[in-house]
Amino acid sequence: MSQSTVIPGLHHVTAISGPPQGNLDFWVGMLGQRLVKRTVNFDAPDTYHLYYGDADAAPGSIMTFFPFVDAGPGRAGAGMASAVAYAVADLDQRMADLAEAAVGFDGPFERFGERAIALKDPDGLRVELIEGGVRDGGFHSVTLWLDQVDATAKVLEAMGYEREADETTATGGTGGSEMRLRYRSTEPERGSAVDLMTSDARSNARPGAGTIHHVAFRARNAEEQREWRERLCAIGMQVTPVIDRQYFDAIYFRTPGGVLFEIATDPPGFTVDEDPEHLGEALKLPAQYEAQRDRIEQILPEIRMPA
Repeated sequence: MSQSTVIPGLHHVTAISGPPQGNLDFWVGMLGQRLVKRTVNFDAPDTYHLYYGDADAAPGSIMTFFPFVDAGPGRAGAGMASAVAYAVADLDQRMADLAEAAVGFDGPFERFGERAIALKDPDGLRVELIEGGVRDGGFHSVTLWLDQVDATAKVLEAMGYEREADETTATGGTGGSEMRLRYRSTEPERGSAVDLMTSDARSNARPGAGTIHHVAFRARNAEEQREWRERLCAIGMQVTPVIDRQYFDAIYFRTPGGVLFEIATDPPGFTVDEDPEHLGEALKLPAQYEAQRDRIEQILPEIRMPA
C-alpha cells in the first residue's frame, strides 16, 4: 500500500437490537435489505448476529445487528455513532412507499444540499435516507455525535478523509442547534462520507437496543489492513491484532471521541460458506461452535422471513 492509498468508505455498521423478529421485519420487510448472513455473536453464541445488505452483499451496504432478546433500551449521545444513512435514487418514491405502509418519518429536510428523511427502526435506531450517493441501496454516510470534533477529525484525516463542508442547523423546538462537519474519502466509493456532529441537546449516551456498537471501514485486502494498523499505531491509536471474523478480518480501535472504529477486509466475503443465491438461508456457525450446533439451535429464537 502506498502512502496515497486511502480508506474508500464504510464496510459495515454494527448495532444492538431487541428481539430478532422485529429487527428482521423492519430491515428486510420495510427497508428492502437482503438478509445476507445469519450467524451468531462470536463472543456470545446464544445470540444471533444478523447481516443485511444489498443483493450482492457488497461491502459498503452491510448493516449488522446483535439482537439481544432482553436488551434494555439504549440512547444515542456524545461518544457514539448516532445515525446511519443510505443513499436512495428516488426519495419521493421512498416517501410514498413509507406513507402507504403507515410508517412515520421526519422530513423531507435538506442537509449539505441533499434532500433527506429520517425514520426509526423498532428499537429507535435513527436511519436516514438521502437522495444521492455513488450507488442506490448502499450506505451514504454515518453520523458521529461528539463532544468536540478536532481529535476525531485528525484520525479521519490520517485515514484519507478531507473536510468537505460544515453546516449549523436549529434543533426542532428546543432553541438549540447542532453543528456538522462533513468529511469524505478522497477516493470515494459507497458510504464515503462521515459527519462529525456536536449538539447542545441534552442526551446521556447509554448503550443498548437501538444504538450503534461500532463503525467499520474498508480495507481492500489484508496487506492494506496490516499497513493501516501500522499507520494508526504510529499516530497513537491502540489497535487490536487482526481478528478472524470468518467473512472478513478485523482490527479495532477507539477514537479520541469515544467511538469504536473497525477496519475490515473485503475478502473473503459472504459467499465463502454459502452460494450467492442462498445467502442468509441457513444458520452458519464458526468452526469453534459447530460441535455445539444442536444446543445453539435450541437456544436461538425461531425467526421467519417477512412475506
